[in-house]
Amino acid sequence: MNDKKRIAAVVGPTASGKTALAVQLARHYDGEVISADSMQIYKGMDIAVAMPTADEKMGIPHHLMDFLPPEQPFSVAEYVTLANAAADDILSRGRLPILCGGTGLYVRSFLENITFAPDTPDPALREELNRRFETDGAQALLRELAEFDPECAAKLHPANRKRIVRAIEVYRSTGITMTEHIARSRNTPSPFELTAIGITFADRQKLYDRIDQRVDSMLQNGLLDEARRFFAGSAGKTSAMAIGYKELKPYLDGECSLEAAVETLKAATRHYAKRQLTWFRRDSYIHWIEADRCSSVFDEAVRIMEEGKAWIKQSS
Repeated sequence: MNDKKRIAAVVGPTASGKTALAVQLARHYDGEVISADSMQIYKGMDIAVAMPTADEKMGIPHHLMDFLPPEQPFSVAEYVTLANAAADDILSRGRLPILCGGTGLYVRSFLENITFAPDTPDPALREELNRRFETDGAQALLRELAEFDPECAAKLHPANRKRIVRAIEVYRSTGITMTEHIARSRNTPSPFELTAIGITFADRQKLYDRIDQRVDSMLQNGLLDEARRFFAGSAGKTSAMAIGYKELKPYLDGECSLEAAVETLKAATRHYAKRQLTWFRRDSYIHWIEADRCSSVFDEAVRIMEEGKAWIKQSS
């Protein structure tokens, strides 16, 4: 008897049309959308993170959007917990959860049921390790790490202080190495019966043109004023990494022209899209649609969804 949870996913690079497709599928299959975007979780960043408007949502409930202040940190482990709760809630009401987003780590961790090393914060230990990183250097901590977890130590770059400190902290707090935690994290099979759809473009330039058009639209809709408010407030380390703010800061500080800042923003967004595609291409379970080579992305997505998926219930 198949007791797996039924779920769909729409993934791909920024500006590819994920949100529109997810909403169309939700309307067609009586579903609700769960965001998998690490920046759409924050409040007050609507333009920079391309938060869907009420019109774009078309009455479809969207979960895990716009619920945290920008200064609050948020981890992938927290995301997986909340996404599972949202999926269970949607399924309990007889509807189809549709994961939608471009944050690959969120998507993979949730869909593949990855578990995480226990969060056992020890402020004194973390402070000690960070102080030693400053005074003794990265190589000293890597040598210590290599004594009990050589595999992890060999993979870490000396500049990656956060992960070096975390690996030592986890072992000293739990007695289990980070390598073992990672191995255990994949021991439990995914609970989902999944159809995952990815949107891409055969002609990469067409995606880049869409990105440039989106940036122009964001600026017309008030991105500069939103960036000013963001930097005047209490930004956290994570939210401050949102593409759309940090690229405009040199202009806001009077260090470059608006034209130069906008071009930097467009280039950064194009590079991010390329990284997203590289990430998602590793996942063999994704069915790809080339948006510029089909007459209807939605029709092609429905074909993929229904191929061998008799469990899908169309809404009336």
